[in-house]
Amino acid sequence: MKVLVACEFSGVVRDAFSAKGHYAMSCDLLPSERPGQHYAGDVRDILYSKAWDLMIAHPPCTHLAVSGARWFYLKRAEQDEAIDFVRMLMDAPIDRICVENPVSVISTRIRKPDQIIQPWMFGHGETKTTCLWLKGLPALIPTDVVSGRDDRIHRMPPGKNRWRERSRTYQGIANAMAEQWAKL
Repeated sequence: MKVLVACEFSGVVRDAFSAKGHYAMSCDLLPSERPGQHYAGDVRDILYSKAWDLMIAHPPCTHLAVSGARWFYLKRAEQDEAIDFVRMLMDAPIDRICVENPVSVISTRIRKPDQIIQPWMFGHGETKTTCLWLKGLPALIPTDVVSGRDDRIHRMPPGKNRWRERSRTYQGIANAMAEQWAKL
């Protein structure tokens, strides 16, 4: 299976699929934090270069997430551009697509998510409400529901790397995607 992981600099999801024997490439404007197949550039540069079987996209949430709703009136043009980017990802000529984002205006400007997941459903005792918009994919089945509901991501102090830490996919979620969706 050929898997494109769009807008991922961490390599977490890419490596979960690679570990299962699939050709997986991450793509982000930033270089990858881990060695592996990675394109440092705009996903639009490679979206049509291969016949991808699956795309998991993590579009930037800066102008989309409702956590920043108080600033929406100041960044209407940026939000419109971000929504257009999400639409382009959702409409890509790939049979199986997952677009992942926190609770955001995607729900009101495009459509409601197909699934909402939490890290604690996949072995991590934390909360981080994550919406999945799916095309040709079933909902993820929780793999390891754990107790504890630490709100670590929400309580993270301001800092220059806060965005980086908040954007990483939890390993348990990445493993569930690779295990469940690579079988299709």
